[in-house]
Amino acid sequence: MNGPAVHVSHHPRVPLRAHWSMCATPPGRQDKPAPPSGQQHWTPLQTLMPVAAALRDLKQWSLDGPVMRFDAQDWWYRLEFDAPAASEGGTVQLGFDGLATLATVWLNGAPLLASTNMFVFHVCDVSERLMPAGNELLLCFHALDTALAVRRPRPRWRAPMLEHQQMRWFRTTLVGRTPGWSPPGAVVGPWKDIWLEQRHAIDLQTLSLRPQVVAGMGLVTCGLRVVALSGGNIESVRLILERGGRVHETDLQPGGAANTFTGQLQIPEVKLWWPHTHGEPALYKPALTIRVAGLAEPVVMELACLGFRTITLDRSAGNFSISVNDVPVFCRGACWTPLDPVTLRSSPQDCRAAVVQARSAGMNMLRVAGTTVYEEEHFFDACNEEGMLVWQDFMFANMDYPEDDEPFMTSVALEISQQLQRLQARACVALLCGNSEVAQQAAMWGASRDVWHSTFFADTLARLCHDVIPGTPYWPSSACGGSFPHQASAGTTSYYGVGAYLRGLDDARRSELKFATECLAFANVPSTPTLERMPGGLATRTHHAAWKARSPRDLAAGWDFDDVRDHYLALLFKTEPLKLRSTSHDRYLTLARVTTGEVMAAAFEEWRRPTSACNGALVLGLRDLWAGAGWGLVDDQGLPKPCFHYLKRVLQPLAVSISDEGINGLFVHILNEHPEDKPVELEVTAWRGGEVLIARASRSCNLPARSAQSLSCMDLFDHFLDLNHAYRFGPPPCDAVAATLKGSDGALLAQTFFFPEGLGRQPEDDVGLRAHARPHAHDSQTIELTLQTRKLAQAVHVDVPGFAADDDYFHMAPDTERTVMLRGHARQPFEGFVHALNSTRSARIEPAPTSPDQRDRPAEGNLT
Repeated sequence: MNGPAVHVSHHPRVPLRAHWSMCATPPGRQDKPAPPSGQQHWTPLQTLMPVAAALRDLKQWSLDGPVMRFDAQDWWYRLEFDAPAASEGGTVQLGFDGLATLATVWLNGAPLLASTNMFVFHVCDVSERLMPAGNELLLCFHALDTALAVRRPRPRWRAPMLEHQQMRWFRTTLVGRTPGWSPPGAVVGPWKDIWLEQRHAIDLQTLSLRPQVVAGMGLVTCGLRVVALSGGNIESVRLILERGGRVHETDLQPGGAANTFTGQLQIPEVKLWWPHTHGEPALYKPALTIRVAGLAEPVVMELACLGFRTITLDRSAGNFSISVNDVPVFCRGACWTPLDPVTLRSSPQDCRAAVVQARSAGMNMLRVAGTTVYEEEHFFDACNEEGMLVWQDFMFANMDYPEDDEPFMTSVALEISQQLQRLQARACVALLCGNSEVAQQAAMWGASRDVWHSTFFADTLARLCHDVIPGTPYWPSSACGGSFPHQASAGTTSYYGVGAYLRGLDDARRSELKFATECLAFANVPSTPTLERMPGGLATRTHHAAWKARSPRDLAAGWDFDDVRDHYLALLFKTEPLKLRSTSHDRYLTLARVTTGEVMAAAFEEWRRPTSACNGALVLGLRDLWAGAGWGLVDDQGLPKPCFHYLKRVLQPLAVSISDEGINGLFVHILNEHPEDKPVELEVTAWRGGEVLIARASRSCNLPARSAQSLSCMDLFDHFLDLNHAYRFGPPPCDAVAATLKGSDGALLAQTFFFPEGLGRQPEDDVGLRAHARPHAHDSQTIELTLQTRKLAQAVHVDVPGFAADDDYFHMAPDTERTVMLRGHARQPFEGFVHALNSTRSARIEPAPTSPDQRDRPAEGNLT
């Protein structure tokens, strides 16, 4: 079974990546080990990859060019290779980690396998079929369009995101096949590795590894079936766990069946795994050493790191709350999308960087949605190590799947079995979910209530998950638990009250949301460098066809998510978006960027209130799939959008927020999710006219570990102030209120603002914004930028080509200073500006004044 998460010391695995050729032919019944005569034109490939990626690599296709339908043809791959003979008593295995989607494989002219499921991996014993030299491996990926055209029973409901409703019969990704949601680059071909492996020591046939916590002690239950290929006996199997140089080990005992071993390993005073927001994600490195009679050295099997944690799911009375190690966790984050929509893969380095970026934003959960693909091992490695919870959907979404079709369900059973084996010891996997929005789609299409229920998702899949991973909760669907599947106030839902359904911002509270598995979908406008990469560059306006081609939408809807954003832009800024973009497109883009950030931040501040009913919310998209105004919080290359920075401030474990409680006044909410107490000073200030201080009060607090508290702003003042202008006796007493948390050293820890009259202030000529930059003392690629403002500065944006700020689009109170770090690799001289939403004048970034001890120090970071 040696899957991707298992490395066996005696079994070298050789990826077959080079020397492939590819060709396309018209669709047809290809039952012979060669393309139709006269129709093949073989193209050499630099490395093995899916069709669209290969053509992109050859500069014959790109997402920016004409649409090409990869599902319309048969695609062939050919490789000639030499192979070593199997050792005495050993075997040679040929592995296929992922074939998309309808594939036939021949080896040396004879059929080897047929696959109809891109989520299944195959391992074939080819010991008797290989030649020392001149082997030919041939793969045909049959046209999916041809298979879709075959008449089959109609679904009981439609999925509007799909062009072809019979996709429900095929186990393949929806990425690239959902116009309006994803780029037109359907993955066809070998999308994961093909490899050869010599096995001359052992054959590990099954492995079960179950960590759990019992009365404060770690307990690992291990069971396996292993066969010695050399003809000798398995003399012993030892399970080893190591952390920080401390080793725990035990010998497994022979089981009741032949070649099986079982046992338990106890870890006293075990270090628990926590999401990073609540503690340390402690991990242990497991390994198996297997001694085989006749082998001088033991076989060492290195396994993926495991952690000890207890995850419980509270579903009582319509609730949905996840606890880790008996501590309730507010789960926040985003739906993960493949970093490359054309290959659906990433390098370990790029994947980890994306997870680290999400962690830096205060996120503690990523959802792998059923519309995408099962992620690779390095994704789970990164989440394990970075303390990132994973909500794992199985790859089913929206459609009416043929649960009564035996071949389909046999393929699904194998898929589920393989995926559960991969995930069984992953501490980061917090929940297994049957599907994405299947029952919701049935209900919203008008299907009767009895159709909403699926025995497979409600019962069968639940039992399979419990049998293999009993310590991880299972949930039938991403939208589930209420009197109708997507009821916000019970169970889980796709929440778009604030968003696509154009409800007011107060719906975040009125809906009594319990848990949003996806939410807050807007066409988030990216920064200028991203817009430059769109077709037409900066000349492309938001109403242009090239822009609209990349604006997310449902196929059957008469609106798109640009329209959703514009609705809230009009609400926040009391202006007409159509008129604004017609007369001042740049100003329109600025307000559009700020709008989605402000709306997202407001929703999460509401959901994180100590008395809120909400226990978690995941934004629909972490990352865009191509350059444009997509759902992502970052663009397709990982560059943060303004909304990312807004969320980064409100999602941190230590946070402060303000809520308008009407005639009860303003309340301040303070959260400390850290495992230790935090001494802080809370300061509340109120300003009028952008610069006149009308009130200031502070209080020292000791925030207990993993706690939250709320207090009325009036508790801090010795006289009444109508800070939210609820009583409306005369003009508003102030136009800005700030709540700030400072550390014992005076350092800024968290800050939030409330604007009684909203953000729609008329920009003034100059708010007194100043910016000075100096090279970082210890990092030549980082610039330290100090910002100062004389008056209130809203949505301050740092604009330096080639550099990205660690914070952006933040508000600054009058007469305050803030330091921002800029990191980049710009080769041009460092220059840029700082802008404020409420100022028509921008501040040029100047070099910081040179102190006496710096005058003789050479400049770093190319700062001019």
